[in-house]
Amino acid sequence: MINAVGNRMTREIARQQKLAEQLERTQIQISGGKKLLRMSDDPVAARRIATIGTTQASMTAWSSNINAASALVSQADGVMKSVSDLMSRARELTIAATSDTANPADRSTIAAELGTIADELDALAATRDSNGEPVFAAGAARVMRFDSDLTFAPVPSAADVFVVGGNSLSTGIRDAAAAVAANDEAGMNASLGALANAISHVADEHAKIGLSGGRLDRIGDSLAVRGITLKDERSVVEDTDLSIAIAELNAQELTLSAAQAAFAKINRQTLFDILS
Repeated sequence: MINAVGNRMTREIARQQKLAEQLERTQIQISGGKKLLRMSDDPVAARRIATIGTTQASMTAWSSNINAASALVSQADGVMKSVSDLMSRARELTIAATSDTANPADRSTIAAELGTIADELDALAATRDSNGEPVFAAGAARVMRFDSDLTFAPVPSAADVFVVGGNSLSTGIRDAAAAVAANDEAGMNASLGALANAISHVADEHAKIGLSGGRLDRIGDSLAVRGITLKDERSVVEDTDLSIAIAELNAQELTLSAAQAAFAKINRQTLFDILS
């Protein structure tokens, strides 16, 4: 009889310990905001959380690349506007030099300004970003990753922008300056044709940069939407539902309190009460 009573007491103590552990677990879930405390709690959910976390880390890197590329595109756009203005000015000067009213002094002044424009173009081609890297890469265009399977160069290389028909834009301007200074009518006309082609080329490259900017905006918007979706999914799997957890906590506290009260009452009985 005494052994039976002892076994019941041992089982009751074990049950109350388990209730106390469940209560403590729920309190931790509420205070920490996470319902999964160990991977063994739900291996499938834990694996999904890990997968989402890896994707979120990658998306953070991709978003950083988008921001860097967008800044690069914005800077390149400003450079291209300056290049377009300089090329247009060079064409205006060359046209003025071909005029019958232009005298040698005028042509000398025009040639000097054309030389200055050529120098400015060289400086623009060498423009660097905030990290000290060339905006327009000296070799191949700088390719960046914006998603798991999406890479492209947001800004063309220096050769793509500043070289036309094998000659740099500045070289074409200097050729025009030399023709103007020498009053070489054939050379000036040839330069006008080359300048027209160069201006068209610069406009095309400028447009490509603008398209890259729009593409980056769309990719960024898509990543933002995906980020919200993943965050919501992770929250459902990982985060504690406070309303449910608090209800469970209250129920667990009541159950444990009732068990402790009943156990205390039994323990107040004497050996004679138990035997009788």
